[in-house]
Amino acid sequence: MNDAQAYKVGYLLRSAITGFVAGTRVSEQDAPQFGALVKAPLNPGMWIYGLIYAMNIDDDGTVRQIATSDNVDEVVVADNRKNRTVPLEISVLTVGHRREEAVSHLLPPRAPLSLDIVWQCQPAEVAEFTERLGYFRHILRNTANPELPAAELLAAHIHQAAADHPDGTWRQRASQEIITLLRDDYETLMQVMSALADAS
Repeated sequence: MNDAQAYKVGYLLRSAITGFVAGTRVSEQDAPQFGALVKAPLNPGMWIYGLIYAMNIDDDGTVRQIATSDNVDEVVVADNRKNRTVPLEISVLTVGHRREEAVSHLLPPRAPLSLDIVWQCQPAEVAEFTERLGYFRHILRNTANPELPAAELLAAHIHQAAADHPDGTWRQRASQEIITLLRDDYETLMQVMSALADAS
């Protein structure tokens, strides 16, 4: 993939092997999607992959003052969004890595470095990374984490990734893999399948 033509999500603020957070200034049109597959560099020829699972916009004193006003003029809102830096933090769950041409769904050997650029993956790269489904375990092991809505994340990701698999069978394989992985956890299975049905 030519990174010059790729969509830059933001710059790494902090990272660990299991996940990382990128910061950026975006408009409503540029915001990446929940569940999107993204990547950050580790070494030359090596990338870490993850799924966007949270996006937070922190407030500041100016925003608080505007929000507590009785009437907020649209011009003020537009000016605040266009001319001021609106900090967006994007949290990413690590789901694998690539060394040269070899894709692995294991965790990477180390975390990416601060201020590295996080890129959104192009459709061909999404199709390649998601061809095998071993990375689902990274999402499903977080079902008890209230900060990470695993069922919704899986549903959003499957809905997006299915569009990059033109044969039309990938979504069915993904659903079967989830059933296999959650065969002993009926409650979580029902949550995930319900979210998948809503995402269809």
